[in-house]
Amino acid sequence: MTSTGVPTGTEYVRRQNTGLVLRSLRSQGTATRTELARRTGLAKATVGTIIGELEAVGAVNEDDSTPTGRGRPGRPITLTGQSIVGLGLEVNVDYVAAVGLDLAGTVRVIKTRAVGAAGKPPSARELVELATDVGNALADNGHTVVGATVAVPGLVAHDNRTVSWAPNLGWTGRELAAEIEAAFDGSFPTTIDNDANCAALAEAAHGVTTDVQHSLYITGTIGIGAGIVQGGNLLRGGAGFAGEVGHMPIGDPHAVCGCGRSGCWEASIGLRAMLGAVGMAERATPLLTAAAVAAQARTDADVRAALTGVGTALGTGVATLAAVLDPSVIVLGGYFVPLGEYIVPAAQDVLAARLPSAGIHLPEIRLSTLGIHAAALGAAEHALADVFAGSLPR
Repeated sequence: MTSTGVPTGTEYVRRQNTGLVLRSLRSQGTATRTELARRTGLAKATVGTIIGELEAVGAVNEDDSTPTGRGRPGRPITLTGQSIVGLGLEVNVDYVAAVGLDLAGTVRVIKTRAVGAAGKPPSARELVELATDVGNALADNGHTVVGATVAVPGLVAHDNRTVSWAPNLGWTGRELAAEIEAAFDGSFPTTIDNDANCAALAEAAHGVTTDVQHSLYITGTIGIGAGIVQGGNLLRGGAGFAGEVGHMPIGDPHAVCGCGRSGCWEASIGLRAMLGAVGMAERATPLLTAAAVAAQARTDADVRAALTGVGTALGTGVATLAAVLDPSVIVLGGYFVPLGEYIVPAAQDVLAARLPSAGIHLPEIRLSTLGIHAAALGAAEHALADVFAGSLPR
């Protein structure tokens, strides 16, 4: 390591090789040293050195109960990762959430808190308090947080640390990463990302798009955003703002959006727009709200009709996006999930009618299975990215 913190050539190669081994164990599962050498293209001696270092910090476990020798299989190595955790955080209009995820993809802690009151957006303090509580709980259980990522419903600056514009939170230019780092005395780096991007990552790693390379995730909260996965990677665009689909001018032209404009898509299909259509009040979180609406819809034909209208408006936007992006799967998250049986059929009908290529390929609409923690879970995956890339010092 040089005095500027930039790794030397040897140190850089060591980190890259370590990341290569970790990625192989995470994506392809348990393997012997010989198998890891074959998978990664590294020398067996190099793999042995890396495994020794990883075992010393509790990242892997080599089963020493398996006898080795001529003609016998090597000892299987498993990615445990229990001691190394990424902290994923989400701040939204009416809740904050946190997920602690270890290297093996095991969730170590998960928490959600309702925040804000009477139309008042949450403060950064509420997010910091949750982050501190979860961070302390992880430390008490022997886990080390190596990085954090915060998912926000808005635009994030190029520095990946500053909220450029989050109209539903009332935040502009907030240096949120620095606030989180200060709460932990700078013990680990923090980045910021869009909530839909994070949720899309979570679906690809843990949810309903693990089987496809091209997907489109649509959030279902007060705001509407999209996470776009192409070829297994997030599509971010020239300025990193790809996915701000909630402000496409395809909604009711008379509906006023939280951004101050009229006719935005989210002003027709966002959580509060849906509540306005069904004439019901908001609950503590989007999922609790949607569950109450679903219960009412079972016996109320007017509510069912209103939800069909929301599904039609949803389908209009989804068809537009599908025509441009050609996803294999479209995932609906947030409040859409409990209301899927009332919203999805109408959306599918519009998608089939409006998508020019529907006769050749009609994207499948799937409901998220990750619940309200999807964005925080994806943020936790993002927080571990430098470890798997081999760019985080150990």
